[in-house]
Amino acid sequence: MTDPYDYLPYDLRRLASSEQMRDFDRRATTEFGIPSLDFMESAGRAVFEAVCDLISGVRDKNVVVIAGKGNNGGDGFVTARLLREAGADVSALVLADPSEIAGDARVNLDKLRQLGQEIQQILSGQQAYDALKSADAVVDAIFGTGLHGAVTGLAEAVIMAINRANRPTVAVDIPSGMDADTGKVLGACVAAEVTVTFALPKIGLVMYPGAEYVGKLIVADIGIPHDLYREVNVSLVSKSEVKAAIPHRPADGHKGTFGTCLVFAGSAGYTGAAALSSEAALRVGAGLSILAVPQCLQDIMSIKLTEVITRAMPETQTHALSDKALGQATALCDRASSIALGCGIGTDESTRKFVQEFVRSVSKPMVIDADGLNCLAGASVLEGEHGPLVITPHPGEMGRLLGKTTAEIQADRLASVKEAAARFHCVAILKGARTLVAEPGGHVFLNPTGNSGMATAGTGDVLAGMIGGLLSQGCDPLWAAVSGVYIHGLAGDIAAASIGPVGFLARDVLQSIPTALDVLNK
Repeated sequence: MTDPYDYLPYDLRRLASSEQMRDFDRRATTEFGIPSLDFMESAGRAVFEAVCDLISGVRDKNVVVIAGKGNNGGDGFVTARLLREAGADVSALVLADPSEIAGDARVNLDKLRQLGQEIQQILSGQQAYDALKSADAVVDAIFGTGLHGAVTGLAEAVIMAINRANRPTVAVDIPSGMDADTGKVLGACVAAEVTVTFALPKIGLVMYPGAEYVGKLIVADIGIPHDLYREVNVSLVSKSEVKAAIPHRPADGHKGTFGTCLVFAGSAGYTGAAALSSEAALRVGAGLSILAVPQCLQDIMSIKLTEVITRAMPETQTHALSDKALGQATALCDRASSIALGCGIGTDESTRKFVQEFVRSVSKPMVIDADGLNCLAGASVLEGEHGPLVITPHPGEMGRLLGKTTAEIQADRLASVKEAAARFHCVAILKGARTLVAEPGGHVFLNPTGNSGMATAGTGDVLAGMIGGLLSQGCDPLWAAVSGVYIHGLAGDIAAASIGPVGFLARDVLQSIPTALDVLNK
């Protein structure tokens, strides 16, 4: 029921790209005068300490260090030297001809050799497996953050051998075989028990599928000046940030104090979407929720919902919102503090016209979800003038908005959400495992709460209503989105803990919102 990275302090919740880390390494040396060898020494010591903790000391224990020929391998050589000095029986294996190793890595290879350590060149996956199968621990120092292409050949065979040996494994900076920027598995990836990353977490370490290979994440300070961290514009959302963003509820507050969320949702066969989204606005603290539905649904929704006010709107022949509802809809906005648009409304041509004209003409803070977004796909409305806006697409909907396939969106989720926020001048959410929230200026927030049990019909409707409810209470669009996503995931975690990890429903998430808010405030 908690953020799995809750132990990380605020400064270490910034997520760096591989390019940023290379730049920080370079500038720390050129601008701050810190020798690069100092960073390698500090990195190796942090990995050494992690190995000691993992296997409760290393004296007389067999530790295999598998190194590449780059700086990641250099970190491994430092680790091997410290392990040997601490009394471990070290096997140092290299995926290259040792004569090819240069720079700082070569300096530390030579220091290791001066202790009498034998260096073995790996020539096959079987050779690696034979060395690994009786190890007390393994150090993966093969590839660092510079890897982006597919792992093949000998490297692939060695990574597979590490995983097959199934020994306690510590990865250096990132598990070898992972794209540090996306979390993509590049053919084969080391499944680590512990990953010791340096300076800042890398984006791929906390995004799926990469996060499944990391194990426990340790962030080691290796001496890079923290002033450089301010340039990082991707961060893990923290409980303290969300707690601070939720509007204060004065003891003498009343319904009007906490705003009115006006929800346009539902069509024939989709009453659940309307019910979940309109009730979620109340569950997260809105004073009033008004649900505007096609006329034929009025009686159903009045019975289905007790606390939500319902309003009947002109409808199409297929019982969806009609463009003839525009006048009544804009008049209703006078009563609203915020608007939630789109859950289950369908994509009739008349409904499309309604959505497009409504978004153009309304200036109240608005969240648009589901069919509301589908009605806008291919139109120019979002790129034109509009009021404060949050959009909440899943990958398929994001693809339709950006003119891309779902696979293209998923291949680089971070770039996709940034593009949407900048192009549509709004706060953009990209739903999924580790949901992303971006603002037009380029800052992206990665959400750590939630679980796969939430991949069920209606949970997105709950999220849209929650964001609408937070907007109604005065949250600005960015923090309504960030907080809504965090609390939504936390409510899902609470539902999973109390009911079970699979089989809980969107209404269980809905009913867990008050508990999530209580957890947030403790």
